[in-house]
Amino acid sequence: MSQIKLVYPKISDSKNSPLKQCIAFEKYDGTNLHWVWEPELGWYAFGTRRDRFDLDDRGMAEFNLAHPGLSEAPELFLKGFANSLATIFLNNPQYSCPEIAVFTEFFSLNSFAGMHQKDDPKQLILFDVQTDKGIISPFQFIQDFSGLNIARVVYRGKLTGKFIDDVREGKYGVAEGVVCKGGSSSKDLWMVKIKTYAYMQRLQQAFDRDWEKYWE
Repeated sequence: MSQIKLVYPKISDSKNSPLKQCIAFEKYDGTNLHWVWEPELGWYAFGTRRDRFDLDDRGMAEFNLAHPGLSEAPELFLKGFANSLATIFLNNPQYSCPEIAVFTEFFSLNSFAGMHQKDDPKQLILFDVQTDKGIISPFQFIQDFSGLNIARVVYRGKLTGKFIDDVREGKYGVAEGVVCKGGSSSKDLWMVKIKTYAYMQRLQQAFDRDWEKYWE
């Protein structure tokens, strides 16, 4: 295991929302995991936002010790994503780079605030891909990876105050909220998160005065 700098960027809250064209994806209540691929080694590493392990038997055993409750994730990734993603990377020139990281959310129906129920069926959702130029645009992401189990698209259009209010009021059928992403390339990519009032109430009931640690 190695400690690394934050792999996935912190997403701004809705107070900093640019009112521009975007795609809003459902935000799932789980654990952010990254997986690292390179042309010769294939899938060779994985981890959370702050650590990384070798994607082999020893590395997975170390991961399981460090992160109880996440042990099903490697098998889900290797069976559900590894070959399909590698095929896309090898067949598309825009993914010709020394290393690629993909980001998934690990969760189940009853996951809450990063905690998972042991016996619940788990799943992985793909929500971002990062090349040597940075995280790809949401438009390219949908174009290239919509055939896989990716985050559900909730909305396409201009980010407006009404949309933000509607998400908060629960009008889009999301449990936690959404992540809005815009920009035409890695250079001008922006992201903001919007969570529902219902999720806020769950946090307040579960964590009392500490609920804001899990908010936006």
